[in-house]
Amino acid sequence: MFTSTSTNVQFPPSTSAEAWWRGAIIYECHLPSFRDGNGDGIGDLEGLIASLDYLHDTLGVDAVWTGPFYRSPLLDQGFDVSDYTEVEPTFGTLETFDRLLREAHARGIRIIVDYIPNHTSDQHPWFVESRSARTNPKRDWYVWRDPRDGGPPNNWTSEAGGSVWEWDAGTGQFYLHSHLKEQPDLNWRNPEVREALFDVLRFWLDRGVDGIRIDVAHMLMKDPKFRDNPEAPSGNHNPFDLQHPDFGSQVHLHDRRHPDTHHALAQIRAVIDEYPGTVTIAEIEAMSWEDWAEYYGTDLAGMHLPFPFRLLETHWSADLLRAELHGMYAALPPGAWPIVALGNHDRARLATRLGTAQARVAAVLLLTLAATPCLLYGDELGLTDRPVPVDRQRDYFARATGGVSRDPVRTPMPWNDDVNGGFSAAPEERLWLPAASDAAEISVAAQLSRPDSMLSLYRQLTRTRHESPALRRGEIVFLPDVAADSDAHRVLAYERRAGDDHKVILLNLASEPVPVRLDFAGTLVVSSVGREPGGRIGRELDLAADEAVVIDIEKG
Repeated sequence: MFTSTSTNVQFPPSTSAEAWWRGAIIYECHLPSFRDGNGDGIGDLEGLIASLDYLHDTLGVDAVWTGPFYRSPLLDQGFDVSDYTEVEPTFGTLETFDRLLREAHARGIRIIVDYIPNHTSDQHPWFVESRSARTNPKRDWYVWRDPRDGGPPNNWTSEAGGSVWEWDAGTGQFYLHSHLKEQPDLNWRNPEVREALFDVLRFWLDRGVDGIRIDVAHMLMKDPKFRDNPEAPSGNHNPFDLQHPDFGSQVHLHDRRHPDTHHALAQIRAVIDEYPGTVTIAEIEAMSWEDWAEYYGTDLAGMHLPFPFRLLETHWSADLLRAELHGMYAALPPGAWPIVALGNHDRARLATRLGTAQARVAAVLLLTLAATPCLLYGDELGLTDRPVPVDRQRDYFARATGGVSRDPVRTPMPWNDDVNGGFSAAPEERLWLPAASDAAEISVAAQLSRPDSMLSLYRQLTRTRHESPALRRGEIVFLPDVAADSDAHRVLAYERRAGDDHKVILLNLASEPVPVRLDFAGTLVVSSVGREPGGRIGRELDLAADEAVVIDIEKG
């Protein structure tokens, strides 16, 4: 049985066919910015295939989340799908994707693809039919409503700015779009829509994918009465997210997270269960830990791994992180296992948000928690947000007045000292997004030659995690008051145990040294500031400023 107290969380050994994801390290690859394999200036499936040895052998990840590659106008980085079962020619072909699966599986890498069930592109044939006439059989495949008092049906605001409702003059109704107006929302209350989207799942599962990441899983079901959202007079802005200011003008009570969402996700899971060993990862917004836990479903028949965005939206101090981690583990249902990400393609990069030194500390946290770590491409290099000129921006979310571009988070991966940092041989003006001016200095090749680089730290951490049963699946115990001055804001400490393997992790979240006292002695395995591994650690240790350490505790 799973047991939890305020300081201790134990996980039983898993014997199921899907256990691979409990010990895995997942890598989010933002495809158009990762690696160009055909020289047109845009990252693609060929580029991902060419990078598999780096991902598995050099970095040490077990699974790759590809990002969307379906046919698309690419107004939202591919999350605006015009054909779910075709590959966007910009990224390759179905044959290329099948080869990716073969090459990845030959290396022991699992492939997780995006599943985008909430909305399509307005160029999808389903929507073209739906908007052609009110009497069209696919009219009810999307959400259409009559005007209210001559205007939109309600006050819901979009993450891209403005109303979620777009007037269609041809049929005299509004359609719902939670994101861009070119991304109409599907009507998940229509059984035909569900069955069509279940068939989409089976199409990719039949090809051999190992899992799906469900885009905006919390948004599938809205209030069927379409009630107005409450206004937020004092503002409901999320400082961690890159959203239009309009979105924070109200409390988003009725345009997402309707209780019926859990039934819809359970139906998705039932399809996934037809393919043993396949994992579901759900993107859900930050919410209370009790609400987050509901996404695991009754008797764990919901999502295998719902993202806990509360951690991503926690201010970087030891006491706050400790409180949130306690909350996550306390809410975790019996038998469940969490996933953790500290960055993604919609948020400021770790090194931008925390600074380089604390981004190294964050790497240690991510790869030593009792959770499946998911890291964003380029974070292993310490990439920061890069300015993108307006005339080069790809993110249509920024086109609205006051809109915020997410392109600075998504700039090309630097590989070596070749042109454009090895991302692409195309002329610079043809690149998907501009390459960093210092790409050669921060590239994979450059960092591999430096033992003190961010990439070398990540490699050390992934190797340590793979070699340690305690770090992969062991229990976690939070250690209180290890700082000699009892400053809870500065040091986060916990231990991981599995059998004879016992590790202690100490994270100094302050920019000054902190002395700590331990009940254990051991050997240094990893230090984020470059202490030599193998040194003996006694019961007293002076953590350097911005230092995180992993200690192997002596037996006995």
